[in-house]
Amino acid sequence: MTARLIMHVDLDAFFASIEQRDQPEYQGRPLVVGAQPGQRGVVATCSYEARQFGVHSAMPVSEAKRRLPADAVYVRPRMARYLAVSRRIMTLLGQVSPLVEPVSVDEAFLDISGMQRFIGSAEAIGRQTKQLIHEATGLTASVGIGPNRLIAKLASDYRKPDGLTFVAANRIRAFLDPLPLSVLRGVGGKTAPLLQQRGLHSVADVRGLSLLELRRLLGDRTAGHLHDQARGIASDRVIPGRERKSISKETTFAEDVTDLDTLRDTLLWAAQEVGHIARQEQLKGRCVTLKIRFRGFETHTRSWTLAVATAADQTIFRQVWEGYQGGSWGDRPVRLIGVGLSGWEQQETAAPWQGDMFADIPGPQADAREQRLYQVLDDVGDKFGRSSLRFGVQHHKK
Repeated sequence: MTARLIMHVDLDAFFASIEQRDQPEYQGRPLVVGAQPGQRGVVATCSYEARQFGVHSAMPVSEAKRRLPADAVYVRPRMARYLAVSRRIMTLLGQVSPLVEPVSVDEAFLDISGMQRFIGSAEAIGRQTKQLIHEATGLTASVGIGPNRLIAKLASDYRKPDGLTFVAANRIRAFLDPLPLSVLRGVGGKTAPLLQQRGLHSVADVRGLSLLELRRLLGDRTAGHLHDQARGIASDRVIPGRERKSISKETTFAEDVTDLDTLRDTLLWAAQEVGHIARQEQLKGRCVTLKIRFRGFETHTRSWTLAVATAADQTIFRQVWEGYQGGSWGDRPVRLIGVGLSGWEQQETAAPWQGDMFADIPGPQADAREQRLYQVLDDVGDKFGRSSLRFGVQHHKK
């Protein structure tokens, strides 16, 4: 029986690398993708030059600006651009193996079991994959190869950026033992202190505990999970075509907001961003979600199931706006607001596009007309920016 061999491909600082590639003057400079300085937002991702200053994803942009030198670059995310590059890379990975499972826009698992007979060693397959990506896109990727998903993922992180690490089945223990506890999934703010209080700091330390000891310390579920990870036990399945679970867009306001027009405009913007990404990925969803956060990080989510799956901006917007108006929040100042779409329906079985803009036009004619309209909006947005052309809303008179 052929030994299982799983490869994990992780694009290095994906969003930031695309910005540096597209704008040569950004190369070699600390670059932040996310909120702009002076705004109350966070870093989505950053270049490796910025990471040398301790900047990382989810850091407040005000803190990033404090750490970075004056020549640092701050850019807004261009999701349409990143998605286009991601689709090209995923297509390239299909040339390496027919079993490709994208897990985000910048990473994927491949099942390369038995391919050594056609391409060469595991390392040769990894080098070929990295070369294929670099020649086609100018981007670098870190590749990890191992007997299962866990080892492949840890191996791709091992020598970032532009790394290549192969962990054979008989080398799992030697690879895992020196690694810090933080590499294990499930070791977070609550679990880590409990383990460290027992003098446990590496994977080898955790592996030295029996399952019974771990259960007494952490409970059955977490204990079993960590017990297996410390021994390199994990799934070796790669499921082609697995879709992302949801698409969401949110924003944190520079100052807490109570103005209804501002909130409605923001929800419209978020719905348009979500709809655009869904159409780019040929997805339609039935579940629409509103996320809202008040002072003190008090966060609420409300979800609704639509009768028909959609990727139409106006349908998404109407649902979340009605949901917001029907909420029991009164005039409480809003710190963050966002929109999500999930519950995907396959395109080949999906019902026609839904939207009340053309409710007076029967069936297929309305469907075709709405699709053309959204195609125009997407094409103009991709060329001139997402804010260049979009639906409007009628504001309240004051």
